[in-house]
Amino acid sequence: MSVPSRPYPLGVSLRDGTANVAVYTETAEAVEVSVFTDAGEERIPLRYRTGYVFHDLVPQLTPGTKYGFRVHGPWRPEDGLRHNAHKLLLDPHATAISGEYTWGPAVFGHLHEEPETMNEEDSAGLVPLSVVTDPTSFDWGDDHAPRTPASETVVYEVHVKGFTKQHPRIPEELRGTYAGLAHPEAIKHLKDLGVTAVELLPVHQFVQDSHLEEKGLRNYWGYNSIGFFAPQGDYAAAGDEGGQVDEFKAMVKAMHEAGLEVILDVVYNHTAEGNHLGPTLSFKGIDNAAYYRLVDGDRGHYFDTTGTGNSVNVGHPAALRLIMDSLRYWVTEMHVDGFRFDLATTLTRQDGDPDKHSAFLTLVHQDAVLSKVKLIAEPWDVAGYQVGGFPPEWSEWNGRFRDDVREFWNGEGTVLGTVTDRILGSPDVYEASRRSPLSSVNFITAHDGFTLHDLTAYAEKHNDANGEDNRDGESHNTSNNYGVEGETDDAEVLELRERQRRNMLGTLLLSAGIPMILGGDELGRTQQGNNNAYCQDNEISWFDWENVDEDLLAFTTRLIALRQAEPALRPDWFRQAPDRDSDATVQLLRADGQPFEDGDWASPEVRAIQIHVGNTGCDSFAILLNAARNVVEFTVAPAPGEEWTLEVSTDTEQRVSAPVSTLLVRDLSFTLLRSKWVGVSLSDTDEPVPDGAYTVEAVPTGAIDLAAIEAEGEEQR
Repeated sequence: MSVPSRPYPLGVSLRDGTANVAVYTETAEAVEVSVFTDAGEERIPLRYRTGYVFHDLVPQLTPGTKYGFRVHGPWRPEDGLRHNAHKLLLDPHATAISGEYTWGPAVFGHLHEEPETMNEEDSAGLVPLSVVTDPTSFDWGDDHAPRTPASETVVYEVHVKGFTKQHPRIPEELRGTYAGLAHPEAIKHLKDLGVTAVELLPVHQFVQDSHLEEKGLRNYWGYNSIGFFAPQGDYAAAGDEGGQVDEFKAMVKAMHEAGLEVILDVVYNHTAEGNHLGPTLSFKGIDNAAYYRLVDGDRGHYFDTTGTGNSVNVGHPAALRLIMDSLRYWVTEMHVDGFRFDLATTLTRQDGDPDKHSAFLTLVHQDAVLSKVKLIAEPWDVAGYQVGGFPPEWSEWNGRFRDDVREFWNGEGTVLGTVTDRILGSPDVYEASRRSPLSSVNFITAHDGFTLHDLTAYAEKHNDANGEDNRDGESHNTSNNYGVEGETDDAEVLELRERQRRNMLGTLLLSAGIPMILGGDELGRTQQGNNNAYCQDNEISWFDWENVDEDLLAFTTRLIALRQAEPALRPDWFRQAPDRDSDATVQLLRADGQPFEDGDWASPEVRAIQIHVGNTGCDSFAILLNAARNVVEFTVAPAPGEEWTLEVSTDTEQRVSAPVSTLLVRDLSFTLLRSKWVGVSLSDTDEPVPDGAYTVEAVPTGAIDLAAIEAEGEEQR
């Protein structure tokens, strides 16, 4: 009895001693599978069509076999139809991809001089090939996901290659690979540091840009995806003939054994095929209008909210299925623990405008697999900014945290009220919609921008190595060089820079929400002032393990350990005043120990605050922040438990003697005090609470108003 071909799953699936092949296309007239062996190319037509899916059994496809698709159909670019069977196309569902593009006219579906005319030059031999893989070849053993609670999560954003490329204690042949990231030395650093999750810059198969190769540069970050199921072959010590899949799995398994989660930075908002003048690599030649948003009334051009030339058509079932199939594959087959969605707002633009109830968000919400993993949005695209606009199951990169904390420490603006919001978990952004502080992924630096070292060493970007005359990259960084641009041996400048790095890291790790550290910031990593190192696959971006700032590493490690040990520093919900019925409490006071009054929050003269936080049955802390350029005397509120003791300070000369009633905090520094719990909560102390200390009614729009929040909560309850 013959085995029937099926229209699902899409792509190549091994079963019953043969391979089922299925390709979705509404507009094609025929689809061929090109199988490549030592004997050359064999073209095999898919004989069956069910709905919009061409399918057939192709026994020539066995594990390790290389293949591609040729899709026949109309060529009418003005109508959005770009079929060209002369172009060998990648399987959108390929689980491994081998080779790179050799850029030239053959990889384009059109003639450069006549964009409306089909290019009949064959692209075979100049393009990568899809590779058949066997999903049963890897032994997961007893692998299980760590499932770290969001309140205990500390994210480490890192590049697979850059992290280990220059690591002296990792074998040279493994450096810069998945196997290198899984090496005990790499994992030891992550565990010793105390982070709980790695957020990997894109590992979906991506394309090297022709304009970069012409300059002798390479796409380093990888935000140019073409294969949404295939791990990037360049990052595999095993090569790109299919071994990259098992090597990636082994890396995830090693991370899980160490209790570390793996989060992928995924780019579903666009592909590497660019605009109407871009190459024909896969989707464009299979079903252009199903996979890409086209301009209404001008279907020869692409609707672009990503700045890359195209946007994936999340309003079409085919594109949505591709994304959902890919996400589920990476969870069920590759065992990853979550995703950070690049330009996630584009994925919610079902009909043009962002929509919290879009099909994409609805599908993810109801999915039994995806609803259980970590979901992080980059809540903006080139057409809009949506921090706070995603559903409660999601966390978001909080760009406001980055901007306000930088401005507080590095700038001179009036941000005391807003930076207080950020430290308390951004209630002004999330509380009104009943989202918790854990909706906020807090960060000071990320891959796209200055490193922490450079944020305190350069007042201007220095992107000359990118070959664009320093025009690329963000020009407004709220950075500061403190008197000398770049590297210096001036002791005073160096001391201030070091203090400011600790100030910002401390603010990050003492704030409510989920902290994210840019990989290498704890080491003092520099990119020599380059704040857009997307094309620097070299020493500019790679970790320099020979020049580690050991003091900064120790400081960061200590603060992460402190955060993990103390519930008061990582609340699940927004803190309330001590006289309210809440486990997590907060008290906001001026440096003089008095409640804030009208005008204090907006006054440029006020750049110091004390924030007292507690949690029932736990130690309490007083965070004394001084962003002024002068020493400030703090009148410290009475300790709720044992007398205040010094926990940590960015002032190396800070000393504390109990009992503490006043304390001098030097310019541009913070001091953290601890009061050990002795069986009473903040609200049980005999000391009177200054009127207004907890209800900051004078705070302007955008700053914390605890009374209003509590009132709203009571109303909803």
